[in-house]
Amino acid sequence: MTSPGDVPSELLDRLRPICLALPEAYEEPAWVGVRWRIRQRTFAHVLTVDPDHQMAYARAAGTDEPVCVLTFRSPVDEVHALVAHGDPFFKPDWGADVLGMVVEEATDWDEVGELLTESYCLLAPKKLVAQVAIPAEQPAPGRPARG
Repeated sequence: MTSPGDVPSELLDRLRPICLALPEAYEEPAWVGVRWRIRQRTFAHVLTVDPDHQMAYARAAGTDEPVCVLTFRSPVDEVHALVAHGDPFFKPDWGADVLGMVVEEATDWDEVGELLTESYCLLAPKKLVAQVAIPAEQPAPGRPARG
């Protein structure tokens, strides 16, 4: 297991407030990178993909250079729509409801907040989901509406 140091601290500083604002969510080191969980279920995982060490992620993201990627859960129809849209989204080869995105300078952090809240709500117990304020969903220009 690597330390969280493989993910830039400024990226973790953007993700922590989103993830830790959700009821009972917690952060822990993953086998590589950092993950956020509700109970024993991972709703977000961020890592720096190095094609020499995380080949499955690199292949899924279509990269041969180090990049930061974020994986999370999403309804299957939304996974298909976002993957069809293309960059920055990609479909990892595990789990029908797992979606990935490359996190870069142009990342839409409002959209990330919506996607991670949705991921949490797919995995959390209903009593915790009832405590979550669902963001108003306005699709980014050129992106499909989610829902």
